[in-house]
Amino acid sequence: MGELSQADRAALLGAASNLSRFHRDHEKFYATRPREEALQLQRHARSLHALADRWEVVEPTGPSAASPYAGADDLNDPAALQLDGVLFMEGGARPVELDRLVRDLRGLAEDYTSTGAWLGEAMQASWSVAGELAAIDGLEDLLGDRHRIIANDWLAADMSALVGRILMRAADLLDQVELAPDAVRVDLASRRRVPAVLHSTAEMVNRAADLCSESAGLVNDNERRWRVFHGRVVEMLGVDDSSTRDHAPTLEDDG
Repeated sequence: MGELSQADRAALLGAASNLSRFHRDHEKFYATRPREEALQLQRHARSLHALADRWEVVEPTGPSAASPYAGADDLNDPAALQLDGVLFMEGGARPVELDRLVRDLRGLAEDYTSTGAWLGEAMQASWSVAGELAAIDGLEDLLGDRHRIIANDWLAADMSALVGRILMRAADLLDQVELAPDAVRVDLASRRRVPAVLHSTAEMVNRAADLCSESAGLVNDNERRWRVFHGRVVEMLGVDDSSTRDHAPTLEDDG
């Protein structure tokens, strides 16, 4: 390992201090938000499974009321109504709630795809910089922790990219199925292909939800490692780190 000049050592430690400070706080968001989105995805999957379960066994009927706003007795399921508000109405097209569900899937797919790409690039750069830390006396015992953080985030990046692919495919599948009441009844009176597609789509969404939760767990595993690493770097720099400590708002802060 080459010996660093004092200026290079200070610059590398300063960069490490900045990264460990801001990225630790940044990761607190990504240790939480994917779990919240996983719950949203599980709700969507349960709605699709509920509709598919009903449509596998129900006998399709014609319009049950004169009003185009009347609910379709044969197509509606209480769980889908309560979870996502999916209401099939006589004379209607695909329920607007299913339109919203598809938009949710596409929106999350795009978010996870872009997040995964950015994070993967960031970890490639971080991996290169982390190798230079081996030249700094006093950080030897924390090199494993620093590389574990990068490894966790790299895995989370790959999971994010995969979540994006899965959710986009799920949205595409739903868009390929005609889900207007009349079309669903035609299918239920013949091949019953639609329930199978809904089950498959729900399984894909559920898998994406699991990956979201797992990626959050990987990021959450970094918390202590960031804290210990940052504390050591600040100690070696010999600076006052009081301004970077966690600060919980109090009544006094509000004046």
